[in-house]
Amino acid sequence: MSTNKSIGIVLIVVGVALALWGYNIYDSASAQIGRALSGNSPIEAWAGMVGGAICLVLGVLKVK
Repeated sequence: MSTNKSIGIVLIVVGVALALWGYNIYDSASAQIGRALSGNSPIEAWAGMVGGAICLVLGVLKVK
């Protein structure tokens, strides 16, 4: 297996983990209360979901 494919697989795994972590933060009770009161969602949630999506796309491109 080449180095690029190995890096791609690692990026895919990290991307999925980050996206799930971000979604868990977004769906937490404290975030739901914050969204209900102020309309804002935690920046950590968006950072996790967007960072996970970027890692996932880069991983898929490396594996191809």
